[in-house]
Amino acid sequence: MVVRSGSIFLISILLLSVIYSCREKGTRNLREGEIHYDVQYEGHISLMPKEIMPKNLIVAFKNDKITYELISPLGNSGIVYLCNPSEHIYDTYLSLFTIRYFYPSRPGEYYPGFEAMSGMQVRKTLKTSNICGFRCKNAEVTFPFDRSKIYNIWYTNEIPVKNPNASTPFCQIDGVLMNFFFFIGRSEFHFTAQNVYRKEIPDKTFERKDKFQQVMKRDINRFINKMVSL
Repeated sequence: MVVRSGSIFLISILLLSVIYSCREKGTRNLREGEIHYDVQYEGHISLMPKEIMPKNLIVAFKNDKITYELISPLGNSGIVYLCNPSEHIYDTYLSLFTIRYFYPSRPGEYYPGFEAMSGMQVRKTLKTSNICGFRCKNAEVTFPFDRSKIYNIWYTNEIPVKNPNASTPFCQIDGVLMNFFFFIGRSEFHFTAQNVYRKEIPDKTFERKDKFQQVMKRDINRFINKMVSL
């Protein structure tokens, strides 16, 4: 009985430690780091084998700078969105085998690839949740093709990134997205945060990348659609 009581006490202490650690993780002033998301595909699915489709989304942030990297295991192919407001950089980078293109959006302009999200309506609710130790708020999203179908997204204000969704369809959401989705081309990408890491992010991460050919928005849209529809 003493041994059993000791085991229960030890387990309780470990559980409290985990809960406290998550709470600290969620409430501390985390100004730079990475968020790792799982990726799920719904709706139209690419003919590309799942083994070579992106498995993770990595978001790196530092103050008001942020990048989204959706990279395939195959040949480092994928899409990177870069936001560096102080340098007026709102870039999209596309790598597909030997293709390396980029498009510099203007401030306030959506990144390429999000045409399927036009007409989106967002309604914030009072629902809350806890994701990776962060208190999250909820919003409901609908589209013109079916206003009865509701997509839920979750975001947190406990990660102090200024305008974290600039140049995305969720620009009106004033917090870091923790559970959300993108329509890119004809494909649905759904993202759920799995881990948030405190990490020093080099300033170079948020600089304009070299060795990419600048193209028109319509051209990079065409290649993004080709990439997600292979």
